[in-house]
Amino acid sequence: MSESATPPDEAAALEWRDVTVTYGARVRADADTARTVAVADLSLRVERGGTVGIAGESGCGKSTLVSTVLRLLPRSADVAGQVLLDGEDVGAMTWGRLRAVRWAEASIVFQGAMHALNPVRTVRHQVAEALELHLAKAYPTDAARSARVDELLALVDLPAAKAASYPHELSGGQKQRVMIAMALVCDPDVIIADEPTTALDVVVQAQVLEVLAGLVRERGLTLVMISHDLAVLAAVCERIVVMREGRIVEEGPSRRVLDAPEHPHTRELAAAFPVIGDPASRRPARAAGEPVLPTGDDAALLEVRDLVVDFRARGTTIRAVDHVSLACAPGEIVALVGQSGSGKTTLARAVLGLQQPTSGEVAYAGKPLPRRRAALTAYRRAVQFVLQDPSASLNPKHTVYDAVAEGLRIHKVADEEARVRQALTQAELTPPEAFFGAIPSELSGGQRQRVVIAGALALEPTFLVADEPVASLDASVRGEILDLLLRLNRELGLGALVITHDLGLAWNIADRVVVMHQGRIVENGTCEQVLLDPQHDYTKSLLAVVPSALEVRA
Repeated sequence: MSESATPPDEAAALEWRDVTVTYGARVRADADTARTVAVADLSLRVERGGTVGIAGESGCGKSTLVSTVLRLLPRSADVAGQVLLDGEDVGAMTWGRLRAVRWAEASIVFQGAMHALNPVRTVRHQVAEALELHLAKAYPTDAARSARVDELLALVDLPAAKAASYPHELSGGQKQRVMIAMALVCDPDVIIADEPTTALDVVVQAQVLEVLAGLVRERGLTLVMISHDLAVLAAVCERIVVMREGRIVEEGPSRRVLDAPEHPHTRELAAAFPVIGDPASRRPARAAGEPVLPTGDDAALLEVRDLVVDFRARGTTIRAVDHVSLACAPGEIVALVGQSGSGKTTLARAVLGLQQPTSGEVAYAGKPLPRRRAALTAYRRAVQFVLQDPSASLNPKHTVYDAVAEGLRIHKVADEEARVRQALTQAELTPPEAFFGAIPSELSGGQRQRVVIAGALALEPTFLVADEPVASLDASVRGEILDLLLRLNRELGLGALVITHDLGLAWNIADRVVVMHQGRIVENGTCEQVLLDPQHDYTKSLLAVVPSALEVRA
């Protein structure tokens, strides 16, 4: 790569010139060594102090592109073209120069804060480590480094006391703020944020976005932010770039891209995230003549009665679920919404018999949840659990067939192969035989989630409990999974309790919305009642921080 001829005073903060990135295929005796093109002849310029959002689905090349800035790609990657940081060619840098540039001139906020942070080191140690490596002369003593850590934590709205915490003692939003603090350690000019709000609840997401926006305003930082959610990017970035198959398909001011997208793929991305109050985003209406869902306790298929769940921690009693009552009718989709820590998942575990309640009861078809193992096994066959993270819930060494058949074997159900075939077909993995021998690593994120759903369907349940079923999926896959759940609801009469922090998802598919806060249900009503005319202050606060296209257009 040749040296840039652009004068330093005219150089952009960050620029890609005709960049192509290819990956080598896994070498096997029965396979060609063809290379995969992840980024194709792409050019993009980010001015000093600019804020650019890069949108696109998984596999479009977003993360590969930004990883070229600090040469973080694996050895199998081949980079052609120029990547210029403040006018300097990154590809031509020596290792010593590159080491000096990292953290000091450009830094990255990685997507998975829990995976990026060391679980056995305190926050103070991890933030101070970069000071020891890069700014030892400026911060020569432990006291000086400690003071700088406290300053950085204050910058991202974290109390200094959190410096003594380990990652597992922090919430998702707090861990993400620590990652931002680490990125700011050496006062870089450029920050790259790779999906910094994925799987965070709406309140924490708003807080993290406000921290990033505030840092850009106050410190004049240059920000490049990656997301598959256009509304999230529009909340922080002035300009949005949309990528597909390694190329830029649309680029422009955030408001214009959201208000009048020109490329079909941009329109697909915008449509995939429903806008609360938009009739076009609402689930399909029930068929003409279809009976209205019954209401009232007498019609409940699944019922929670005055449930309390307490935990003991360090000699203190923590009430996770506080006298909750809830009824779900046959064939009804109920969205249980609230922030992280509101008690949603604990309630779901109690409903499934995985968590012993302190008091109260769960009833199914009018009968209390059984305590005996045999009866509880029969109940769990009728009420199935769909976990949030398919990668974690599927055994990486088991085939799709074994994953779907596992429940059938546990419950000793006959006609195993026919049931597996039927479940995969219902989950839209067709032809089912093509997936029998596949392992999770050979499937896309959406396919893995379908396998989890197929495993639940194999036992022919009457009700699903789904914990954040689309939280980490990209736009088109999210839409496919929601369409699948709606089809199962329509054709099989399958009811569901969907746990989510995504109010847009609730608007999209739910018959009824239940809002949970600090272990209590604070609002319960039809989707339109709760989301369009909220009565409780907490529900109003949740709706107030939802980034939406309507807000950006206003």
